[in-house]
Amino acid sequence: MKKKNRVRKSQEFQKLIHSASKKANASFVLYYAPKSEEEARIGVSLSRKMGKAVERNLYKRQIRMMCHEIIDFETYPYDCIVIARFGYKERSYAINKNNLEKLMLNAIIQ
Repeated sequence: MKKKNRVRKSQEFQKLIHSASKKANASFVLYYAPKSEEEARIGVSLSRKMGKAVERNLYKRQIRMMCHEIIDFETYPYDCIVIARFGYKERSYAINKNNLEKLMLNAIIQ
């Protein structure tokens, strides 16, 4: 995922979380709001309880890669914040990707 497609600033995270709609499943919580720029942006967040920094960075890289494979950033209508739940660690990459894809599609359908 390119850097221009990421939400990085704390203020942007807070703005999206407090003003956005919310969907959740066993692996993720997804906050989404209409995109503010030409291309959709994604922010990834994890709790410190998910593991040490090395593990959290691995999970964030995996989630960004999932988003890159699932979404066309030019046509996706939302900016999103993806928060990984503790169930993420227990599931395989394929199951987590499927869960994220379902959440992203449900956001569009609603």
